Amino acid sequence: MSVASWSGSLLAWEQELTALKARVGRVLPRRELRETGADFLDGLLSGIERKTGWLMAEQSGAERPYRMQSLLGRSHWDADRLRDEVRDYVVEALGDEDGVLIVDETGFVKKGDRSAGVARQYSGTAGRIENSQIGVFLAYASRYGQALVDRRLYLPESWAKDRARCARASIPETVEFATKPKMACAMVEAALDAGVPCAYVLGNAVYGADSSLRRMLEAREQPYVLAVRGSHFMRRGEDRGFEETSPEELAREFEPDDWACHAAGEGAKGASALRVGTHPPPLDVKRRLRALASRPPQAIDIRRKSLLPSLRPARFLLGRIGGSGRPALGDRGVL
Repeated sequence: MSVASWSGSLLAWEQELTALKARVGRVLPRRELRETGADFLDGLLSGIERKTGWLMAEQSGAERPYRMQSLLGRSHWDADRLRDEVRDYVVEALGDEDGVLIVDETGFVKKGDRSAGVARQYSGTAGRIENSQIGVFLAYASRYGQALVDRRLYLPESWAKDRARCARASIPETVEFATKPKMACAMVEAALDAGVPCAYVLGNAVYGADSSLRRMLEAREQPYVLAVRGSHFMRRGEDRGFEETSPEELAREFEPDDWACHAAGEGAKGASALRVGTHPPPLDVKRRLRALASRPPQAIDIRRKSLLPSLRPARFLLGRIGGSGRPALGDRGVL
């Protein structure tokens, strides 16, 4: 059922949830797994504060969490096939030609050293270096809503080199070290190959700094908005050839009146604002535009700048994103 056609009634919601459970059940080979899968969905949608195996088992009326834990840890079913089912369902419900794919990572703080991929590493969730797992996620968003459509667990290089440790954590021998941008590239490419309607691919500087991801999108003529840092190397055309520059240097050419302020919505740390200004393009290449972003909007800090380029003809756009938190930098963007 498309969100655009939903009547808003409780009956329609229950019917749709039943249909979704049946759809998820296609991937689960046994009846008891399908029943537990349906209970698992109910638990995820319930009001319980923590979605643990014990609490979701109690929510379903079970005395022990064995079946819930078995569904995730001991049973055999194809996780990627379920991913495909979820992605197709999301597109049917939320798909729109102006929709976007968003790639980002998040951290899960952990104790101990046995969980797959756990290490002392920066976690955006905690805002600091913590003992944590890092997941790279792909989301789809449109005017109808948003949902996750793919995921990868980041395996640090220290883990990938220690095959005995990987074996103890049940990590297959075929899993090798891959950077977060490489994971993102594979997920985005798979979504585009599956026909997900996408106007732009969005990501922060972790992904914008990776040239292979940008080249893949450009080869497909797929517009994108990916952040890059203020020191990102650029060239712009001059009468005598090309001149080396950076987002920081371009920002210095702006006067205070060159910026126009736009609301950028609510974030995890409050409201954000986007200030945008136009600039001649750094390279005379068709369908390219760039934008520069920094925080906060009320003060120009050349050290906290970023750039957003894209595959659409336009003048060079420089933007400054306001709000608390770390600066967001961009590459290939349309503002």
